Amino acid sequence: MEELAKEAGITARTVRFYRERGLIPPPRREGRIAWYDEHHLARLHTIAALLERGHTLNGIADLATAFESGRDVGEVLGLGEPTEETPVRLSPEELADYFEGEVTPENLAAALDLGYLATDGDEIVHISRRLLDVSAALVREGVPLAVVLDTGRRVRAHADALAELFVEVLNTHTPQGGADRLRPLAKSVVDAELSMAMDRLLHRATDR
Repeated sequence: MEELAKEAGITARTVRFYRERGLIPPPRREGRIAWYDEHHLARLHTIAALLERGHTLNGIADLATAFESGRDVGEVLGLGEPTEETPVRLSPEELADYFEGEVTPENLAAALDLGYLATDGDEIVHISRRLLDVSAALVREGVPLAVVLDTGRRVRAHADALAELFVEVLNTHTPQGGADRLRPLAKSVVDAELSMAMDRLLHRATDR
């Protein structure tokens, strides 16, 4: 514990306090010896960074609980299933910087439940660079992260229905393997229809 505290730049008493609060996991024990490793050190660095960003110890404890009860990266990404999205690896403090003031235990739990976030050791993995960037942009525009996540949940239901429709059409009317080649065309149809739908709604709102 003394060696870990020295590496982290804190006192052994603080390490003991964090362990008692559940902020760091228990050490590995061999007889009377307790062994700490690089994962404990990374967690201590994360705690220090989050404290600097204004998070309280109670809030950090809630975040740690949410992460540890969340799904791991293999479960979320399907262990190698093909995807066009690029996952992003983040530290907890980097995630806090993306959504300053919005990374609450409730929002974190919602993101884990949606599968936007997963855990991989001491790292956080966001399943999609595009979704991460768009979500952060919406928050910067003033949309609360809780609303962004709720909207994402609602959009997913429609996206699943659209995907089912296109896969059925493509599998029925294209040769084997043709669905992959026509996938960009299906996405273009959805993009165009969504654009026109928003035009219609905005036009009606302007008329009113």
